[in-house]
Amino acid sequence: MEYRAVRKSFSAGQPVLEDFTLSVASRETVALLGPSGCGKTTALKLGNRLLDADAGEVRVNGRDVRDEDPVRLRRAIGYVIQDSGLFPHWDVRRNVETVPALLGWSEARRRERSEELLTMVGLPPREFAS
Repeated sequence: MEYRAVRKSFSAGQPVLEDFTLSVASRETVALLGPSGCGKTTALKLGNRLLDADAGEVRVNGRDVRDEDPVRLRRAIGYVIQDSGLFPHWDVRRNVETVPALLGWSEARRRERSEELLTMVGLPPREFAS
């Protein structure tokens, strides 16, 4: 992911991001740190086209995000949100299966995928699902 001289303003006209430049290599982990309102979330939303930049370029895998289908782009990018995005009253498996259920996946396919993902991150499926 690469940001080149990106600018983004909202209605007040004051830029949230001005000449923002950042390059993140494939499989590299980066943390954006800073005070509230400094543009961290805005930068992430520009990367997955929840917002579009006013100026500059945002590229993923060398391609301008404006030329990409937003849904496909979002499926290829992962990030951790600041506040909890999980349902705390649900078990891990149900949280993992929420989006696939919304996409219409069969129960068997959801179960298979959730077991695969839980195993991948070292959580025994039998212990993290009711």
